[in-house]
Amino acid sequence: MTMHPTAVIEAGAELGKDVTVGAFSYIERDVEIGDGCVIGPHTTILRYTRLGSGCRVHAGAVLGDLAQDLAFRDEESYVRIGTNCVIREGVTIHRGTKAGSITEVGDDCLLMAQSHLAHNVKLGNKVIVANGALLAGYVEVGDRAFISGNCLVHQFTRIGRLAMMSGASAVQKDVLPFCITRSVSPNTIMGLNVVGLRRAGFSLEDRRVLKQALGVLYQSGLNVSQAADRLEEEFDSELVQELCQFVRVSKRGICKFFKRSSPVGDEDEES
Repeated sequence: MTMHPTAVIEAGAELGKDVTVGAFSYIERDVEIGDGCVIGPHTTILRYTRLGSGCRVHAGAVLGDLAQDLAFRDEESYVRIGTNCVIREGVTIHRGTKAGSITEVGDDCLLMAQSHLAHNVKLGNKVIVANGALLAGYVEVGDRAFISGNCLVHQFTRIGRLAMMSGASAVQKDVLPFCITRSVSPNTIMGLNVVGLRRAGFSLEDRRVLKQALGVLYQSGLNVSQAADRLEEEFDSELVQELCQFVRVSKRGICKFFKRSSPVGDEDEES
């Protein structure tokens, strides 16, 4: 372990092998830091926080502070961060608000500067949260979703797998998996997250099927429940079934569709 002489590590903190702690950082008791983590200068890691191996925390981040919730009673709750995550300057992640509850970050996530995860947020694996994005309490984000800069996500909202929130968009409704929101617009998707799907290895046929499914969901004149019924009847696709399941368990409703010529547009042609 390499620790700068100005760093403070309380008794009761557990640091793994080959951990580096920078100048003027503070690590409270009841913290666990996995092997190979690099803790930058002026960082604060408070009790009941656990980092998996290989994480890098940059200057000024605060992990594990108290929930910003009037119902919080300072009971024991947790922050759990997976392996190989990068947490940039000024990021804040707060503990769960109820006793025993968890704010959770999956593996291989990137949280850019000044982003915020409130109490009980749950990020999947390989999620990117860009600069200044704010996720309120109990938000859930699926694997490989991308939350762009200065986005706002209301409490209890869900962001589906491989969804992308465009810059400065805000949502109070659930964002469907594989879709992209419209910049500077509330509760609105524009179509599929084509670039993200390509990068994740989804085939042209996969994207075509998802485009057809969005057409049924948003342009058939059916209500959401009826559209999900039709999709389940007409499509033998695991991706479409995932969309239907996401829709059926939504408690806040799903984002509306910004109408244009098609749910995907002209951007999904093979070169």
